[in-house]
Amino acid sequence: MRIAICDDEKAQRQLLKKYLEEWAAKNKVILETELFVSGESFLFSWEDDSDYDLLIFDIEMGQMSGMDLAADIRKKDEDIPILFVTGYDKYMLQGFEVSALHYLLKPVNTEKLFEVLDKLKIKRKQEEKLFFHTEKGPVSLPVSRIWYIEARAHQCVLYTEDEEYTLRASIGEIAVQLDGRKEFVRCHRSYLVNLYHISAIAKPELILDDKRRLPVSRSAEKEVNRIFIEIFKG
Repeated sequence: MRIAICDDEKAQRQLLKKYLEEWAAKNKVILETELFVSGESFLFSWEDDSDYDLLIFDIEMGQMSGMDLAADIRKKDEDIPILFVTGYDKYMLQGFEVSALHYLLKPVNTEKLFEVLDKLKIKRKQEEKLFFHTEKGPVSLPVSRIWYIEARAHQCVLYTEDEEYTLRASIGEIAVQLDGRKEFVRCHRSYLVNLYHISAIAKPELILDDKRRLPVSRSAEKEVNRIFIEIFKG
């Protein structure tokens, strides 16, 4: 994970870097941190290299404020996560105007910072892509687009919000491919579901975000509930 910290106070830059390293060590995340003393220096670097997973900006800095810096970034990149840290809560509404990921007051509470990083880590994992062989050829899909997979004879059908893909594999083979990814759970012998698209568990069914319903077998109930609670408890 690559993160940029832009703050005109050296002590704050170093403190945030220390907190990020603590979180990375705890979560076994490979971390690269870049430090910048001003909005101008960050923009100069950004022109040549904008490959970051998170931007952390102080708001009150020299000639270019963190809010102005974020507004410039948003002209070129609408999606990159921006986290503001500041000693004043008066800027919170402005943070929403530039689609800030979050807003933390100084002194930064490490627990709250770690919560933000945990959610970002989950979101990044959801944007990873998985490769499948379909009857029409190979496809690569972001994890977040996959809602569930249904077994049909010796093949499977993968469902997104508005598309279907017939896969050239059995449900068992797909389960092996997805093994180790906690987003997916086998809720029934014929179904694998992405937990992030479940809005409720109403035995003996799962209710998805668009109100589609999937069965939950008795043998899978306990595991589905355990993983669902575990993945969202933070």
